[in-house]
Amino acid sequence: MSISRFNAVEKASNRKAVEAVTPNQKVSEYYGENVFNRKAMQKYLSKETYKALTHAIDNGTPIDREIANHVAAGMRMWALEKGVTHYTHWLQPLTDGTAEKHDAFVEHDGNGGMIEEFSGKLLAQQEPDASSFPNGGLRNTFEARGYSAWDPSSPAFIVDDTLCIPTVFIAYTGETLDYKTPLIRSVEALNKAAKDVCNYFNEDVHKVITYLGWEQEYFLVDEELYSARPDLPLTERTLLGHESAKNQQLDDHYFGVIPSRVQEFMKDLEVECYKLGIPVKTRHNEVVPNQFELAPIYEECNLANDHNQLLMSVMKRVSRRHNFRVLLHEKPFMGVNGSGKHCNWSMGTDTDINLFSPGKNREDNLRFITFVVNTLMAVYKYNALLKASIASATNAHRLGANKAPPAIISSFLGTQISEVLDKFENSSIEDAIKVDEKKRLSLGFGQIPELLLDNTDRNRTSPFAFTGNRFEFRAPGSSVNCGSAMLAVNSAVAYQLQQFKKDVEALRAEGKSKEVAIFETLKAYIKESKPIRFDGNDYCDEWKEEAARRGLDCENSVPLQYDVYMKPEVIHMFKETGVLNEKELEARNEIKWEIYIKKV
Repeated sequence: MSISRFNAVEKASNRKAVEAVTPNQKVSEYYGENVFNRKAMQKYLSKETYKALTHAIDNGTPIDREIANHVAAGMRMWALEKGVTHYTHWLQPLTDGTAEKHDAFVEHDGNGGMIEEFSGKLLAQQEPDASSFPNGGLRNTFEARGYSAWDPSSPAFIVDDTLCIPTVFIAYTGETLDYKTPLIRSVEALNKAAKDVCNYFNEDVHKVITYLGWEQEYFLVDEELYSARPDLPLTERTLLGHESAKNQQLDDHYFGVIPSRVQEFMKDLEVECYKLGIPVKTRHNEVVPNQFELAPIYEECNLANDHNQLLMSVMKRVSRRHNFRVLLHEKPFMGVNGSGKHCNWSMGTDTDINLFSPGKNREDNLRFITFVVNTLMAVYKYNALLKASIASATNAHRLGANKAPPAIISSFLGTQISEVLDKFENSSIEDAIKVDEKKRLSLGFGQIPELLLDNTDRNRTSPFAFTGNRFEFRAPGSSVNCGSAMLAVNSAVAYQLQQFKKDVEALRAEGKSKEVAIFETLKAYIKESKPIRFDGNDYCDEWKEEAARRGLDCENSVPLQYDVYMKPEVIHMFKETGVLNEKELEARNEIKWEIYIKKV
């Protein structure tokens, strides 16, 4: 068959595939239909098993093998009814991608035939080859054993004919070989540390949940144009040729009308996402022609990270149906913006309080200032680590150019919050704890309602900006696993909150009241962390000089940035929070070096 004939047949096949996946239903009627969520659990599990499983998910308690057997039986029944023939442990090795090995639901029946089988043992644990994934020397070729273990907090899902079971991945010797394991540990460390601090203000708080809302930027390239450029298939970026005659000079693509062919791709992608329980909400043109973005509703951090990893593979698959290729490279084209993955990060309690939202009374505002200031302290102390967590050969092309933050970590707070902290630092406790509600802005038009102004403006050049009720980590690149950045943020903040509690208790031991101890500790922190606060233009040369004077990490070399992982204070922080040990950090540093060298 000629190439042109083959392409025509493939395009016709893709059109049929697109038509087949477009449901004539409301989203609410098919959302999560390919996910073994609580609705499916209630239908396919006994009441006792459902209760035991959801209790384990909600409270982080272990599941015994007998319960696992019951869950596996229900999961298998659900999957078989949907035409599934295989299952896989779906894991996140240190490659920024995902990995899976498919096994069929079949076993010998003892009479020369086959039966569909799936036990709790197969659900709970499997054995991938730990030496073939990047492991930084933790495993040798002759020491290949590693284990994947079921993560019940992230529900199983179906892709094509395969049941995918989210899992952690560890070596035979117990060290972590993935992003999910330390991410879950960091979430739990932050839960414990934040809960202890929350109890200063509300003893009814029993759990603090870490939330993540990612924004995924990407480029779409026509399949035939992509195939005509050997540099794109090999490196995902253009290495030769000239810049586009018309790129982003006129800013006419940003938030413009979405091209009809792209709109069809986006509709198809959203349907696939909704079936998989990925709550995508926003879609739009980005700044550069052929650059786009989608973003979901916020979710618990571990699940949100899983959904972003799943989304990237779904995007690539769906794009082929529409004769596109998705480019997730941070800087695929010279002279125009690159793509990032902004990570909107926040914490909330099981009493429905956002810890980064100002309150309506004195105690609520003291709580708000406590968590903002401790986050600033963590970013200040570990600004080099946060930079190392997002550093890569590809992201180095993007940082510091056109909407992407520079390779110096600072935090934008906005005028109002900055004034609150300055007042707190220089006032008595009676005057300091006050945060204004949203101001009103009248436009002077009778038909236009008053606008409510947020308590901060936006600073698109700031790497770690406060945006009203959350912090936005803008530095991660578009192709990465969010887990690298999130486990660094979670761990640093957890460790800082542990230190905050120690400092407060030391003052209380001197006879000071709880409120006075908190107030004095925060005043000291506000003063100490002031170098990390910057509300100006992060692109200007003056800031680079100022950042160096402030003692912030200004290293531009990616390999040297990775060395931060082996600093004694970083090793100590990860060890104290229980997220990563020294051997695991050494291995990850080695892997980052290896990937950097190979990419370059």
